[in-house]
Amino acid sequence: MQFFHFPHPIALESGGTLPELTIAYTTYGQLNEKKSNVVWVCHALTANSDAADWWKGIVGPQHVIDPEKYFIICANILGSCYGSSGPLSINPATGQPYFHSFPLVTIRDMVKAHILLRQHLGIEKIFLLMGGSMGGYQAMEWCVMEKDVIDHLFLLATSPTESAWGIATHTAQRLAIEADCTWQNPSPSAGAKGLKAARAIGMLTYRNYGIMVQQQSDDNTEKLDHYKASAYIQYQGDKLVLRFNAYSYWLLTKSMDSHHLARGRGEALPAVLQNIHQRTLVVGISSDILCPLAEQQFLAAHLPHATLIAIDSNYGHDGFMVESAAISLHLADWLR
Repeated sequence: MQFFHFPHPIALESGGTLPELTIAYTTYGQLNEKKSNVVWVCHALTANSDAADWWKGIVGPQHVIDPEKYFIICANILGSCYGSSGPLSINPATGQPYFHSFPLVTIRDMVKAHILLRQHLGIEKIFLLMGGSMGGYQAMEWCVMEKDVIDHLFLLATSPTESAWGIATHTAQRLAIEADCTWQNPSPSAGAKGLKAARAIGMLTYRNYGIMVQQQSDDNTEKLDHYKASAYIQYQGDKLVLRFNAYSYWLLTKSMDSHHLARGRGEALPAVLQNIHQRTLVVGISSDILCPLAEQQFLAAHLPHATLIAIDSNYGHDGFMVESAAISLHLADWLR
């Protein structure tokens, strides 16, 4: 992991300002002489800049996005707790962490930070820009904001707007965090129990009825408590609390809610998508209930140079992470 510090004020889409900015990022491989082999990976909600770690089977040696072939960059998003400026960062005006005072950030603000890093690294062209879920939100925004910088676009389990279903889910998650009696405490651990509950809500949308019944049903018909499905949800909540932060989770779900590619652009959504001229591979997961296949079908219908692949998987939204073998085959074939 490396860090880029931008020591100047950054105006945010909400009207707020950050007095300075730090971006944590990770690179793999080497930039070729023509500077034509850049792959930029945009990550989703609780991931970090180490794409080779969280996207195993896609990014890394001998995978489809191989550092022997590509110069791969992944930057931690603005508002996260993995090194980039976020609620746990120190506010230079007070000398204390921002906590609740960190301003609202949008997907466009995150892309603005990515662009600052791109310029710092001297990257003029991105051969392939790719992202799943919230990472896809960033990738689409970037193609609109810098249409001549990106050559190819790869989108997975994503949408050009946040749906009412997604906003409702995120609101329920934030209500869980806000109900934690520690949430207003000025402490890095504030809202930890609420974050566990928020993750539990999220897991019900990342998976689905079929995969939960298949994997988490109990064989013991005599049980009255301590069910396998309950233990699984408890485990997933505890695991996130150990590695993430409630302030960032609350903030970033707000960022996702604000996602609308047509906002402020004076055109309807289909017209905005028509202006994304990059050759695009769109992948959807058949059982996804958070970003259902209908959303990728909408993308493919309006992006002028799109190819749509539907992967038949029981893993729901998490399929964009789990089904790496199938995704790799389709991506490798498309890149030929």
